[in-house]
Amino acid sequence: MSSIQNSLVTNFLDMEEHHIPDVLVIERDSYGYPWSEKIFYDCINNNYFCKVLVLDNKLIGYLITSIVQNECHIMNLCVKKEYRNFGYGKKILNQLFNDLIKLDCEIIFLECRPSNEQAMKLYSSLGYNEIGKRRNYYPAPNGYEDAIILAKNVKK
Repeated sequence: MSSIQNSLVTNFLDMEEHHIPDVLVIERDSYGYPWSEKIFYDCINNNYFCKVLVLDNKLIGYLITSIVQNECHIMNLCVKKEYRNFGYGKKILNQLFNDLIKLDCEIIFLECRPSNEQAMKLYSSLGYNEIGKRRNYYPAPNGYEDAIILAKNVKK
């Protein structure tokens, strides 16, 4: 795929209700504890900042954030398994960053599983810094896993 990757057209679009079936396929294939269909509908219908990444008319990733005043909280970011490690997660985060500058946001927060080494590496490469931990935040097979809290200053 990497040889043809540059010739493909990507679009970062507002998530709409008709995207949810494709989003759910990715969500359920990616997480042991996926969000429900209802959660995605609630996010769209309650003014969350919801986006999808479409590659040549195929939905390959999505982003759900909450923006309150001048702060953004990334709640869910996912790229379809077969499209990972090709820079699409970075593309989503960079587009979000550019959108947040226009919205006058000052800071981005998120939580990440420490066991998600790929995501931690991505966030670190884009200037996100660890600012704390949430104990027993994520459900896990043997109980709960802590979350690493990361943040990035939008104004710098």
